Amino acid sequence: MKKKIVILPGDGIGKEVTACGKKVLEQVAECFGHQFSFDYATIGHEAIEATGTPLPDASLEKMKNCDAVLFGAVGHPKYDNDPSAKVRPEQGLLKMRKELGLYANLRPIKLFDELLGASSIKPEILKGADILFFRELTGDVYFGERGRKDEGKTAYDTMIYSRYEVERIAHKAFKAALTRGKKVTSVDKANVLESSRLWREVVQDVARQYPDVEVEHMFVDAAAMKLIQNPRGFDVVVTGNLFGDILTDEASQIAGSMGMLASASIGDTVGLYEPIHGSAHDITGKGIANPLASILSAALLLDISFGLKEESETVIKAVEKTLREGYRTRDIADATTAHEKILGTEVMGNVVCNNARMLVNCQVAV
Repeated sequence: MKKKIVILPGDGIGKEVTACGKKVLEQVAECFGHQFSFDYATIGHEAIEATGTPLPDASLEKMKNCDAVLFGAVGHPKYDNDPSAKVRPEQGLLKMRKELGLYANLRPIKLFDELLGASSIKPEILKGADILFFRELTGDVYFGERGRKDEGKTAYDTMIYSRYEVERIAHKAFKAALTRGKKVTSVDKANVLESSRLWREVVQDVARQYPDVEVEHMFVDAAAMKLIQNPRGFDVVVTGNLFGDILTDEASQIAGSMGMLASASIGDTVGLYEPIHGSAHDITGKGIANPLASILSAALLLDISFGLKEESETVIKAVEKTLREGYRTRDIADATTAHEKILGTEVMGNVVCNNARMLVNCQVAV
């Protein structure tokens, strides 16, 4: 198989973790006889510094002409406390999603038994939880009309959804549920918000086309509580952009660290794969970032964009083997972790690559 992959490192630790994701993809290509070519593009603060825009046309063109994108993160501290900044790294992220038609964000909350103790939630509550979030990605308050009035003293952001936007993400969620536990939880705030009432109406209409799937509707505040109280009660969750952003970050606590969670942003063309963590400038350049979310994002890329399920499973099993052997990065280590088993970013990536090679009896060493 010949495929072209664009690496979009972005800002902060994005460069460090995507390097590990790329190395795993190269290992898979070597061991399974595929040909993956790689190109690089800029986005975010790095792109602003170089070109004045958070998403240069050249980067977008590269992404539109590839088979998949492996993305790192965007963001920089200089913008965090400067609300007056007109050009921001995150604008590149939103534009990229819109231009590529990436309307569905998939975030699997997969727990590794070896890390049940890394979460602040009791292991007996967590064990067995397996949730797949579908977050609508190109609508809602992030893309609605916004502005200021009353001489800048009043600000507004419009939460807006159209029927077709809800229909297409709902269909993806229900189809996924058919291959899992056959249950969809739709999260909204229909008791207060008109956009959520439309959301619920449309999900109810779509649900009639999937009689084998159980559907429940839940207000976002109740969902936030239940996610911590009983995560095993969820199978597939579908929700809007804002609620999905918040709930999936909350769900990262279930897995023990944001450094463990991968995601896929898909539409009808190219897919984009990224860890859910941010740019983490406080640890940038220290070589201690957890690369496992980027590596697991590479596994999603292999499965969803390329249809290489065996290769994807090999990567996941390699991560599991690495954790079972006791290796940790600092964010998932605890008092029982042997000092020599606490690894930096690059070494952790190398261990996963070697375990992947061993699992398929591949003689190509990293």
